[in-house]
Amino acid sequence: MIERRPAGALGRFRNDWLNARYHFSFADWHDPARMGWGALRVWNDDEIAPKSGFPPHGHAEMEIITYVRSGAITHRDSLGNQGRTAAGDVQVMSAGSGIRHAEMNLEDETTTLFQIWIQPGARGGAPSWGARTFPKDDRAGSFVALASGRPDDDGALAIRADARVLGATLKAGDTTRYDLAPGRLAYLATAKGEIEVNGVTLEARDGAAIRDERVLEVRALKDAEVVLVDTV
Repeated sequence: MIERRPAGALGRFRNDWLNARYHFSFADWHDPARMGWGALRVWNDDEIAPKSGFPPHGHAEMEIITYVRSGAITHRDSLGNQGRTAAGDVQVMSAGSGIRHAEMNLEDETTTLFQIWIQPGARGGAPSWGARTFPKDDRAGSFVALASGRPDDDGALAIRADARVLGATLKAGDTTRYDLAPGRLAYLATAKGEIEVNGVTLEARDGAAIRDERVLEVRALKDAEVVLVDTV
């Protein structure tokens, strides 16, 4: 089963600095049919205006993964962590027992990103934050783990959940595959370009909720950048 979720049909929020689309119920946008996908609870598609962003606020009991599509985001938190994550790279905040942070676009251009929230496997624990610059060529033509709860995903940022966040860049005409183990769910979004997943076409910024598919065959109809979550 692959359920396409067109970008134009997602939840929406807009103010003077944020233009957001919600794949799942979030804030004041509520759809009882879209409360999450397994442990995946939030997938927001954000456009953040220059010199603006999310002021300090708190989180707890959530793994928060940010995949920057263009521009950059600067993170500061109550643990003293600070870092700038640029396009194509990833940061992970394990909120644990509680943390406060701010996410600001300090650039002169609009920043676009996916923010993905995954429920942890256990409650509590000390909060933490980390970011990584991933060599872009490593993702060319196949899926690479960017954040993962599996110890054998060498190089991926650690999350406290039975889940993986993967990225792939594909040239038009390229095909790659991902094996989905029995009982697991996947959610995929096209960050850029246009793809076909097991015969279902996804345009830029569309999402797809996937279950009961043992193999995902992803073919790029245009040069594409794809983000995939594999979860329970």
